[in-house]
Amino acid sequence: MSAMLKTQYQFRPMQMDDLDAIMAIEPHIYPYPWTRGNFSDSLTSGYSAWVLVWNEQIIAYSLMMMVLDEVHLLNLSVAKDYQKQGLGRLLLEYMVGIAKNNQMANMFLEVRPSNIPAIALYENMGFNEMAIRRAYYPAVDGREDAVLMGLAL
Repeated sequence: MSAMLKTQYQFRPMQMDDLDAIMAIEPHIYPYPWTRGNFSDSLTSGYSAWVLVWNEQIIAYSLMMMVLDEVHLLNLSVAKDYQKQGLGRLLLEYMVGIAKNNQMANMFLEVRPSNIPAIALYENMGFNEMAIRRAYYPAVDGREDAVLMGLAL
């Protein structure tokens, strides 16, 4: 990550006003993107939702749901032009920090087995494969499994 980027980014809570910017990113990085309604419902439900801003532009975002002492990472996304710069790791570290500050014991997530870079990031951060959720995600040729991963906090 460049020194310039390190000094000019900031995390802040996601707001409804951010959804236009997020919806401009989402379809360019996922074949089956979240809808505006998915984000809106998550914000209305009080999920922990954060954006990473650089030069007043949203370049990454993440949402997680905390229940009792467990947290489920629902979405962790970096805009296409900013990928492969360490921002996914930075955002994940931030989300893990929030979970720890809220005394969560475990973090869980699902990821497509075809998303090799994401799996490598999660494994590098200490997540372990726990199970396979069969036919979890929509796919061009039907459904794709999900790898359920977990991290003890």
